[in-house]
Amino acid sequence: RGLGDVYKRQDQEYIVKKSVTIVAGLAAIALVLPSTSLCAEESWKSLKRESKRMKIDETAQEALNTLFATSPKAENLFEMSYGWAVFDNLKLAFGFSGGGGNGVAKVRVSGAKTYMKMGTAGIGIGLGVNTYQVVFLFQDSRTYQAFVDKGWQAEATASAVAGEAGAEAKADFSNGMAIYQITDKGLMAHADIAGTKYWKNKKLNR
Repeated sequence: RGLGDVYKRQDQEYIVKKSVTIVAGLAAIALVLPSTSLCAEESWKSLKRESKRMKIDETAQEALNTLFATSPKAENLFEMSYGWAVFDNLKLAFGFSGGGGNGVAKVRVSGAKTYMKMGTAGIGIGLGVNTYQVVFLFQDSRTYQAFVDKGWQAEATASAVAGEAGAEAKADFSNGMAIYQITDKGLMAHADIAGTKYWKNKKLNR
């Protein structure tokens, strides 16, 4: 055989070995990440009801602090709002992306709280686990009560602003709400909340 055939065969063998290595690596990650999220879920389930409420409240305040530090205009909207809600989500992406989480809605002046849940499912191409918070500001009591009492599902057009320029541009309500999404990198440029549902958490509101 010619030297060209030898090189061609070696290239093919290298490609096959490389592909096997990549697939094996992805499979290993897929095995580790679900176990990580499972541990987090078990830890959450072990908490008593009051401890869960406290954890949700702490997370909500941290998210609000982050939002206000990033966007003074968001803080101005908060001061004008009737109420707000913050949700903490654990999102898994393994071809199919899905996630769920907990949150709290609060009337700004009276301080009345309603604990809530969120859930989402969609088709993605990513592989990984990420947490994020979603902050809702409600312009009036009607919008707030409809969200809390009837629940809400984000449509494909629902979006949250982020990045310094985007956050500064969000200076008003849209359909009675202003929505922000926060990750460990700050406010997201494009919110991924389409298809997400929000509803009352019956167990935590007893």
